[in-house]
Amino acid sequence: FAELHAAVPGLPLASSRVLPGIVLRRDFAAYCPTDGELRALLVTEPLRPTLTAPGVEFVVDSEGQYQASLRWIAKRTEALMKHLQSNNVKLLLSSVKQEEVVIYYAKLYGVSVVECLSSEEMALISEITGVSPYAPFGDNLDREIAETAVVTFCQSLLLVSRRCVHIGFASVCAFQPHCLVLCGPVDGVNEQHAAALQEAFTMLQQLFKTLDQ
Repeated sequence: FAELHAAVPGLPLASSRVLPGIVLRRDFAAYCPTDGELRALLVTEPLRPTLTAPGVEFVVDSEGQYQASLRWIAKRTEALMKHLQSNNVKLLLSSVKQEEVVIYYAKLYGVSVVECLSSEEMALISEITGVSPYAPFGDNLDREIAETAVVTFCQSLLLVSRRCVHIGFASVCAFQPHCLVLCGPVDGVNEQHAAALQEAFTMLQQLFKTLDQ
């Protein structure tokens, strides 16, 4: 329930509504509008490549080596974004904050980015889509990306003064997510309404469970 409702103070209760899909309470790190269906990729690690393996020290002896390292990182990041583009990936959903070089090349190649998703949000998206997070780096960037989620729409949503991300997913299960936008004059009233609604849903779950048995 926590991931499927958004509390909006400062509006009358009558402004509350139910929206298809899910609402992520953060803005795009990069937004490239696109029409129609698109492919999304889940990631749980930074997409900026590292210069060394874990536990290995990398020593830079000169400004030239340092600049060469930055060029290698930029070239590798660009290659990854080209790879995503060639696999029709137009949206990155990341549980970590991505580096500026990633955001730059994402914008350049038409890939929207939403970052800093919670573990609960990532788990919910995985449950809806049946997709696991993608491990980006290896020796071969030419292999096809198999696990992508189908997104029916992806847009910015303004809730009073806060800009959010509104996404619709093609579900692989019977669960069709909808998000409750719960409005109220102040936070305290919203919290009371949200608690009452959650209790009502819990009661309905118990009722239907009893009927099934």
